[in-house]
Amino acid sequence: MPSPTTEPATEPATGRRVSLVTLGCARNEVDSEELAGRLAAGGWELAADPEDSDVVVVNTCGFVESAKKDSVDTLLAAADTGRKVVAVGCMAERYGHELADSLPEADAVLGFDHYAELSDRLDDVVAGRKLASHTPSDRRKLLPISPVQRPAASESVEVPGHAQHGWGPRVLRTRLDTSPVAALKIASGCDRRCSFCAIPSFRGSFVSRQPDEIVAEARWLAENGVKELFLVSENSTSYGKDFGRDGASALERLLPRLAEVEGIERVRVSYLQPAETRPQLVKAIATTPGVADYFDLSFQHSSEQVLRRMRRFGSTDSFLALTEQIREYAPEAGIRTNVIVGFPGETEHDLAELERFLTGARLDAVGVFGYSDEDGTEAETFDGKLDPQEVTARVTRISALVEELTAQRAEDRIGTFVDVLVEQAAEDGEDAVGRAAHQAPEVDGECVILEEEPALKPGDLVRCEVVESAGVDLVVRPVPDADR
Repeated sequence: MPSPTTEPATEPATGRRVSLVTLGCARNEVDSEELAGRLAAGGWELAADPEDSDVVVVNTCGFVESAKKDSVDTLLAAADTGRKVVAVGCMAERYGHELADSLPEADAVLGFDHYAELSDRLDDVVAGRKLASHTPSDRRKLLPISPVQRPAASESVEVPGHAQHGWGPRVLRTRLDTSPVAALKIASGCDRRCSFCAIPSFRGSFVSRQPDEIVAEARWLAENGVKELFLVSENSTSYGKDFGRDGASALERLLPRLAEVEGIERVRVSYLQPAETRPQLVKAIATTPGVADYFDLSFQHSSEQVLRRMRRFGSTDSFLALTEQIREYAPEAGIRTNVIVGFPGETEHDLAELERFLTGARLDAVGVFGYSDEDGTEAETFDGKLDPQEVTARVTRISALVEELTAQRAEDRIGTFVDVLVEQAAEDGEDAVGRAAHQAPEVDGECVILEEEPALKPGDLVRCEVVESAGVDLVVRPVPDADR
C-alpha cells in the first residue's frame, strides 16, 4: 500500500489563514484534524494563533451544560480577536440556528453536513456572504435501522472522522500538535438509548470504519511521530456490528494489526460498554502484546433500579464479576469509569449499592457527575427529581469515597514496574512526565519521572519502578535493565 500523505492539494493562498480551536473529547480532536486536512487540501494555511488568522473555527462541545458554556465563552473570546468566527462541532450540530440567533458574534454556525465543503464555506465567510445557519435534525434517521445496511449508505452521509471515501491511500488528516499520543477513531454514533444522553440524536446511528482504513491511518500517524494510538468512538464494544457475520470479533482482530504497525509502542481502547464487553474482548485487550491492559468501562451506576431507569443493564454483582474477570488475565490492569449520582428516583439504598461497587471494584480512576436534565432526553421527563442541593451533597459524598479508593489503588502500585510513555521532557528544573499503561491522556493521572541525568524525550517508552504515589499520580524511577 502506498504511504498515506496529507500534503495540500494546492498551495496555500495569501490571506486565507485559519485557526482551529477544539473543545470536548478526543473524538472532537480527531474531527478537528480531519477538518484541518480538508482545509489544507482546499488551500487554507493553518495558523496556531487566532490573532494570525482570517477565520477562527471553533469545534464546540454540546454534551453537558458546563461544556455548552465553555463553547459559548470560547466563541465570544474568538470574536473578541476581531477575526471572523465559525462554530462547528456538536453544539453547532445540536442547536444550529438557535445558537446562531442567540450568538450573533458568530459569523456562521455550520453542522456536520457542511464539513465536506468547509473550505468553500470559509471563503464565503471571509467574503462577507451570509450563510444559512444549520437546521438540526435527528441524525439517527439518516441511516438504515439495520446496522448491516449502513456501510454503503454511510458513504452519502457526512460522518465526522469517516472522510476517507474517495481519497484512496491518502489520509485526510493534518496533525495539530506534536504529542506522541493521538486519538484514532474506529467508529461514530451510537445505537443505545440511554435515557440521560442526547448524543445519538446529533451524532447519529452507529457506523464502524473499515479495518484497512483504520490501519492505514495508524501507519500515517506512526510516520508522523505517534507512539500511542488512543482508539475512540461513542461505543467501541459495538465495533464491527455493521459488518454482518464477520463483525462478531472485529475489534479483537483489529487490535493485533494496530499493535504490529511499525513505530507504534502502545494501543489503548476507550469507551467500552460493560453490558457488551465480551469475554473474548477482555482477553484480547488484557493479553495482546502492544495493547494496554486498560479498560475504560462506562458503568454510570451499579444499582439495578437506577440502571433500568437509565435504560442500561447490569448490577453491582455483575460489574464486580467483570472487574474480577479482567484481573484474572491482568492483575495490574487499569480500570476507569464515570458515574452519575442523583439520577431521578435514586434512593439511599441505590447510593449504598454504588458505594459497595466502588469499594469492591478497586478502580484506578472515577469521574463523578451530578445528574442534570439534558434537552430532549427521556430522563428530562422523569418524576422523582432530587433537589439540586441533595444532588450536590451526593456528589461530594461519592467523590470523597472515590478520592480515597483511587489513592489507595495508586499506593498499591508502589514497588511494581510500569512502562511509561514520556510526553514531556525534563526542563527548567521540572521532572519529565509521562503515563503508564493504566493512565489514559488527561483523565487518569500521570507519572513523574525521576532521572539522575535527564535524557528522556517525548515518545520514549521506558521501564520504571513506582517509588511513590500522590493521589492517582505516581512517582517513578527508570530501571533501564528491567525486563519489559
